[in-house]
Amino acid sequence: MPRRLKVFRTATGFHDAYVAAPSQKAALEAWGSDADLFARGVAERVEDPELMKAPLARPGEVIRLSRGTAAEQIAALPPDKPKPAKAEVSKPRAKAKAGSSPPARDPKPKPRPSRADLDRAEQALEERARRQADERAELDRRLDMLQRERRELARRHERDVEALERALRAARTSYEEAMEAWRA
Repeated sequence: MPRRLKVFRTATGFHDAYVAAPSQKAALEAWGSDADLFARGVAERVEDPELMKAPLARPGEVIRLSRGTAAEQIAALPPDKPKPAKAEVSKPRAKAKAGSSPPARDPKPKPRPSRADLDRAEQALEERARRQADERAELDRRLDMLQRERRELARRHERDVEALERALRAARTSYEEAMEAWRA
């Protein structure tokens, strides 16, 4: 009997992500989350029938719904912090000029990382590939040589066997003739 589906929701930016799943664990897997969003309080089970319709129509699939219009989302943003007045900004500079401490300078940019280790690793891999190709070619050459030797051995064996069989037939014929003569 299939398990009863429940609908879960979590916030993703300006959207809510809904999913119909049999358990919280299955919902987390559908969202691709490694963390327990339910324990953190950023995911919840949905009971509203209107919000449950779309996810239940496509179980296991993440449904993203906007959390209001663009105007509503902008209105929900916190108000901008007031910028400090120019007089306030100039006071610290005035103190710096007075001689207490020099103004902070931008740190020097970090040097570009060295490619030396990467280049050595790539070179070692290429060298190993070349050595392996050379070793394989040597084995192929030796295999061809052994196959030629095997064919030559088979030909020699065949010639030797034929010669020995001829000698055997001749010896048999000679023996049979000698036995005939002896019996007679």
